[in-house]
Amino acid sequence: MKVLNYLEELFVTLLMAGATLIIFVAVAHRYAAGLPIPGVQDWLLGINIGWAQELCIIMFVWMAKFGAAYGVRTGIHVGVDVVVKQLKPKIQAKFIIFALLAGATFTSIVAYFGFNFIWENGMHYAVFTLFGLDTSDMFAGPTTPDLEWPTWAVYSAVPLGSSLMCFRFLQVAFNFIRSGDLPHHDHGHVDGVEKVEIAADKPQARARTSMKDDGKEGKA
Repeated sequence: MKVLNYLEELFVTLLMAGATLIIFVAVAHRYAAGLPIPGVQDWLLGINIGWAQELCIIMFVWMAKFGAAYGVRTGIHVGVDVVVKQLKPKIQAKFIIFALLAGATFTSIVAYFGFNFIWENGMHYAVFTLFGLDTSDMFAGPTTPDLEWPTWAVYSAVPLGSSLMCFRFLQVAFNFIRSGDLPHHDHGHVDGVEKVEIAADKPQARARTSMKDDGKEGKA
């Protein structure tokens, strides 16, 4: 399970970093290509980065789908639980389990229909071609405008991300039934930054320090 968690985080991180880098390069290229620098301008205009926007959109879609699964595992998603928290613990637990199972059911339905969509959108043609089967009456499927990638491969983020999200819902539900704990994310905490409490910065601490200093001066 730790390997899956690591791969999930690594995948989302690489997509986010890669999309940010591509956008930066595309913007810098567009700005620099407009500068009338002899030789350099012609060289930059000869570089085609028209695919950058399409690639970034695809990367952000994949990042959103797998990031949603990460959010279920870590408890980042926002939930309206004002009414549920007013209920008795036993009834509250039943509502929580129902909500988690409902989330698993919904994402499994999305994964099922998403897989059917990409299968009919060209995935069946690619699979049959891979294994050397007859594809005479099959639809090859469309491709993206700039990168000319098969759209079924791009849209596969829906069934794959939804399947992982469904698994995360079931995982959280199982852990809650077993231990009664839910994943909770502290929105005020920043990873890598530890909270350092300095006693001198607290009003009460400053007051105690001041009283001690006054006592020492009085004795002197």
